[in-house]
Amino acid sequence: MSQTVDRALSILPLLAEGPAGLGQVADRLGVHKSTALRLLRTLHEHGLVYRQSDQRYRLGARLFALAQEAMENLDVREIAHPHLVRLNEQCGHTVHLAVHEEDEVLYIDKVESRYPVRMYSRIGRPVAVTVAAVAKLLLADLPEHERRALAEKLDYPMYTSRSTPGPAAFLRELEKVREQGWAADLGGHEESVNCVAAPVRGADGRVVAAMSVSAPSVVVTADELLALLPLVRRTADAISGEYSGRTPVHHADKDTA
Repeated sequence: MSQTVDRALSILPLLAEGPAGLGQVADRLGVHKSTALRLLRTLHEHGLVYRQSDQRYRLGARLFALAQEAMENLDVREIAHPHLVRLNEQCGHTVHLAVHEEDEVLYIDKVESRYPVRMYSRIGRPVAVTVAAVAKLLLADLPEHERRALAEKLDYPMYTSRSTPGPAAFLRELEKVREQGWAADLGGHEESVNCVAAPVRGADGRVVAAMSVSAPSVVVTADELLALLPLVRRTADAISGEYSGRTPVHHADKDTA
């Protein structure tokens, strides 16, 4: 990266801390005021910084507009898919990605297991909200009043003896999920199927999607599946980092996925 571009970009995180004067910018960059002024003028011309009436500079509205536009155009499925494939190759089990839309939690991606047994789930179909691990993660992130309102209006079918029986139990489970940062469905929807899930978070820390690994108990026990939780959480963290822009995209890694 050229020194000029590097210096100009270094101004943005400084101004994110609050308005700063020319002298402050020059001091932070370790350059003469004339150099700092030239950089600030260029950023101002592009709407990335704004000069206030007190002659201090702050981040410009154009920067926020670009950030919002970028966020709206982010496709979490596209970003997550190579990571899901890699996780599937590592563990061999079915991997899902789900999002919360209106009153439903929907699967938006799936990588099938390597063994003959296939999961019933389908991309685009809703999950069993009161028991699915991905649903618990997504709904646990809602504000408390929304969680309570949702819990009261849901139906609670007893798919198995381990299904969530009602609103109070569901709210306790969501609180547990919030505290531990992951979720599980151990025979709550189907006696013979277990699942562990981890959250995908955006730049603001909110849960934007949830990913999971599922397997029938004839292939692995619940304890064996839970042992994969660190790997599942690392994968979710990697997706979160790329989605939020906190970590660089390693295209070479994607090519080998």
